[in-house]
Amino acid sequence: MDVFQLLDYAGVAVFAATGALAASRKRLDVIGFLFLASMTGIGGGTLRDLILGLTPVFWVKDPVILLVCAATALVMYFAAQWVEHRFTLLLWLDAAGLAAYAVLGAQIGLAAGVENIIAIVTGVMTATFGGIIRDVVSHEPTVLLRQEIYITAALSGATIHVTLSYFDVPAAISAAIAVTFAFALRGGAMMFCWTLPAYRRD
Repeated sequence: MDVFQLLDYAGVAVFAATGALAASRKRLDVIGFLFLASMTGIGGGTLRDLILGLTPVFWVKDPVILLVCAATALVMYFAAQWVEHRFTLLLWLDAAGLAAYAVLGAQIGLAAGVENIIAIVTGVMTATFGGIIRDVVSHEPTVLLRQEIYITAALSGATIHVTLSYFDVPAAISAAIAVTFAFALRGGAMMFCWTLPAYRRD
């Protein structure tokens, strides 16, 4: 199992956990947990594979992905009540998934042979689309409308990985640097309310 397969499983599990936590906040039943966890865990990767023409999509080729989503949902169904400050945990898990999936999505784009700019876009889509589905379905403010840095963190992680790969930096090192930077940027945005300048023209 290489570093990118580990990122795949980790990203799916972390995003599935955020979906399950969203289900707990809405007091859904176990089926609701399974649905939200699965849609959040596989949503971004599914869109990426369809756009790149990688069919069948990743979770059809590797059904273990669905088991990871289901196991995560069941664990959170029984454990979420013991987790204080669930929304805070959701945000931090989402930041970790965002960082991991931005790099993984970019790497899959590179492996598919697309141009570097397209690989960066697939990284951003992989990292953000599952969270958008989660927020829309659970009626939470979508990640696209948050003022603090979010998509920028995914864009930064994907760009760093693609750039380092262009200069032949070993994949494991490139991924580690990119994931760390993206997570730190998103974490800093949550802790210190970092934002990009907003449109202020009347």
